[in-house]
Amino acid sequence: MPTCRALGIGITAYGVLSRGLISGHWSKARSNEKGFRGISPRFQAGNLDANLALADSLRAIAEQISVTPAQAAIAWVAAQGKDIVPLIGARQRDRLQESLGALKVQLAPEHIAVLAKAFPLGVAAGGRYPAWELAHMDSEKRAIG
Repeated sequence: MPTCRALGIGITAYGVLSRGLISGHWSKARSNEKGFRGISPRFQAGNLDANLALADSLRAIAEQISVTPAQAAIAWVAAQGKDIVPLIGARQRDRLQESLGALKVQLAPEHIAVLAKAFPLGVAAGGRYPAWELAHMDSEKRAIG
């Protein structure tokens, strides 16, 4: 991010809700559903349990500020800077309305600090993508040299 900011380049934050995992709408009962989540490391066995515990932490923080977990997550990402745009997806109109509600959420510095402490960089259990899929993604390759 420092390089992007130095060059005046905005950042699109992809996967803010981790494919719904931290939206407050996901449950372990849905873990047998087909689709990407079925192969995603973050939705597998022990990783899923650890990540749902993170979602519970987010829910508790969201309740304290009277917003949904999804709104808290989106607002937190947006609060990282005006050069960051959280990218959200929704398959249902009510989920889109909920996510758009994050635009009205003004997090106080103490809320941002609590969220930062609860969710340090790299806290999610499991990779974003399976290893075999990473091999085909330029943005996930390590720089050579």
